[in-house]
Amino acid sequence: MDDTCISIEIIFFVPVISLNLRAGWVCRTIMGKCCKFFVYGAALLAAWIGYKTHNALYDIPPVPKLALDQWWGPGQPPKTADTSIRPFKVEFKREMLEDLRDRLSNARYHDQLLEGIGFQYGFHNNFLKSVVNFWKNGYPYIERLNYLNQFPQFKTNIQGLDIHYLHVKPTQNKDNLKVFPMMLLHGWPGSVVEFYKAIPMLTTPRKGMNFVFEIIIPSLPGYGFSQAASKPGLGAAQMSVVMKNLMGRLGYEKYMVQGGDWGSLIAHNMAVLFPENILMLHTNMPAVMTPKSSLKHFLGSFYPSLFIDKNREHLVYPVSDVFQGLLEETGYMHIQATKPDTVGVGLSDSPIGLTAYILEKFSTWTKKEWKQLPDGGLTNKYSLTELLDNVMIYWISNSITTSMRLYSESFNKAHYALKLDSIPITVPTAVCRCPNDLIYVMDTQLTEKYYNLIHIADYDDCGHFAIFEEPVKIVKDIFMAVSKYVELNKSESGKSEL
Repeated sequence: MDDTCISIEIIFFVPVISLNLRAGWVCRTIMGKCCKFFVYGAALLAAWIGYKTHNALYDIPPVPKLALDQWWGPGQPPKTADTSIRPFKVEFKREMLEDLRDRLSNARYHDQLLEGIGFQYGFHNNFLKSVVNFWKNGYPYIERLNYLNQFPQFKTNIQGLDIHYLHVKPTQNKDNLKVFPMMLLHGWPGSVVEFYKAIPMLTTPRKGMNFVFEIIIPSLPGYGFSQAASKPGLGAAQMSVVMKNLMGRLGYEKYMVQGGDWGSLIAHNMAVLFPENILMLHTNMPAVMTPKSSLKHFLGSFYPSLFIDKNREHLVYPVSDVFQGLLEETGYMHIQATKPDTVGVGLSDSPIGLTAYILEKFSTWTKKEWKQLPDGGLTNKYSLTELLDNVMIYWISNSITTSMRLYSESFNKAHYALKLDSIPITVPTAVCRCPNDLIYVMDTQLTEKYYNLIHIADYDDCGHFAIFEEPVKIVKDIFMAVSKYVELNKSESGKSEL
């Protein structure tokens, strides 16, 4: 290579090398700034996430203000409100009974049965035939009509709706015992008949107890003999207002409230919205859905022993097993939260469809393992007669469709926006838990919702419909819880301010 070539290469490559060096410097500068920007951005994002997480975990939303006089009846409210209280009795009209027997006699069943299957796919066809046969030929209609009418019942108009309720006073009060008004609230697919066996126990004085109960048991709006809303929007929060106004109509400013299923959620809402009226809350379905409780539930999946005793760990963990069980048992909920009127068409027209749809819940919600049985274990704790009492309430009132609307009116954006689940309950609260219920709430989660938890009890053999299934146990639990309430009031005030 001659000198000319070397000169040309030097002249050509030196600027290139210089340019590369400058480009590298520029790239390093830009990258350095990008890295700083990324670090600063990540720090800001982490701070924002921390801020939002802190707010979600620790900030308590304000108690929403719901209209106390919202009109749910047809048309516009009258100038003068109807405040009358009218006696009511259940009727089995002859035309209704004849129509029911015709429908039962002309029922069509599917015949594609699966071998070796109990209730895993739902209500078993063969057992359904047995239930229908009993309903036609063995159900004692007159006797059960008398049974349903054994307690005083009434109707009164609250916010445009005729609300049906039972009102039972103590059988005797020779010793001038303290009488606590207590509202008992049912859920779906239940009715007031769930409480019938418990009523005499609650209204009869007990040895060693200085109190007894006066019982008010309403049918929820759209359930049984209570009128359904004519306007959309009557969810669990709004129903708590209706129940509060019902108690006001009856002259009660302070009272206790007990419930399971929707009844529990409505009772919770009453305790949040109207704590000045609620002396004590008793629930057999604790509902804790605060962010901190959810976080504890998540962390417990890694270290269960930090959050729950070993003998009850299986009720909560592993999460995958519990979730699988909920997935199997809550398909109905999605249907009823989205298209209740569609599924209501078939259930309102077919008594055997209604029976299968309702009674299947009394199988697996009482004990999950009963789905393996050909009869769903339904007669292990219930009689067909009392199960059909509940179905009859839905059938003769034609209320299955309107009862299911409660899901649609409660599982929606507007109802969630109230944030009632995130607001703690400060009134004295008693919780009894059943291992066979759909969800088990741990002690450490309970304290995130109930700031004045005075009583917790666990029972070994009960499920979702606790007071219907085990009235003796649950009534005993109510008396124990209220006795603690009485003692706490005495010790705090020096005298009983009840």
